[in-house]
Amino acid sequence: MSTSASHRTPLPPHPPVTSRAYVRRRTVPLPLLEAGMVLAWSSGFIGMRLTVDHAPMVLVVFWRCALVALLLMPWVAGALRRARPAALLTQAGIGALAMTGYLAGVGKGIELGVPAGLAALMADLLPIGTAVLAMLFLGQRPSRRVWAGLLIGLLGVVLVTRDALSLGNASLWSYGLPLLGMLSLAVATLWAKRLLSADALGLLPTLWVQCTVSALVFGVWTASEGSLAPLPTVGFGISVIWTAFSTLGGYGLYWLCLRRASPTRVASLLYLSPGVTLIWGAVMFGEPLSGLMALGMLVSGWGVLLVVRAERQPGAPHRPPP
Repeated sequence: MSTSASHRTPLPPHPPVTSRAYVRRRTVPLPLLEAGMVLAWSSGFIGMRLTVDHAPMVLVVFWRCALVALLLMPWVAGALRRARPAALLTQAGIGALAMTGYLAGVGKGIELGVPAGLAALMADLLPIGTAVLAMLFLGQRPSRRVWAGLLIGLLGVVLVTRDALSLGNASLWSYGLPLLGMLSLAVATLWAKRLLSADALGLLPTLWVQCTVSALVFGVWTASEGSLAPLPTVGFGISVIWTAFSTLGGYGLYWLCLRRASPTRVASLLYLSPGVTLIWGAVMFGEPLSGLMALGMLVSGWGVLLVVRAERQPGAPHRPPP
């Protein structure tokens, strides 16, 4: 029998470096991304706390979005030139809902007299709002375990924020603004999850488009109320820089996690944000913590764990990323 190379049994080819198995091995674990998202999202509330002491909310939000767009521009210019106009318009719409609608609803509600604790609680209804909208408009029905986890998580949030809850003296319609902001982000979440591959952009171009659209909206808003000029104070600069990086981390990781998990799971993780925010506040501002807050954090964690486990069950709805 010949031993020439032409008669040897060929070895199986190596899998291409772009194979799904290779990509999976090189991907950052989803729980690590989710932990980073919760930390970054919580830091945004600390940034808003800094903002209250130094400048009007709308002015800071304008400059935070403008700063993020300027920082990202050198990294996304090529991708933006190659992007389809339809993809850019889609991300502009998502950004108008996720950033402009959410930040304007919560921030303006607080500015009009809605207590900050109550506004935060309304914003933290996002997991339930996302699940309800998905059920009503997309026909996605969460399991009983998911609903149980969502309700338990909400109970934990109520316990965490109980000491900060009050009704306030704002006009009745003002209380609807944080709810509208929450629903705006919920719609954006479901829209982003259902994107077709042709309408999807990379993460950085996505953030650039969304921040640019938000900067334009908040710029017009700010100009109608006064000047766009930044305030020449250290506090203003710190608040803008802080919230800019919380925008990059919070929204960036939110969209990244959404590509790999269900909208209900990703939104439910934000139940952990109030507790983490309180820890940030205790470290940075010396704000007190209580046993009730600790209990609320444990209850919220239990609810989130139930949602995550239920989403892993066989037959749980899952749509692979584009």
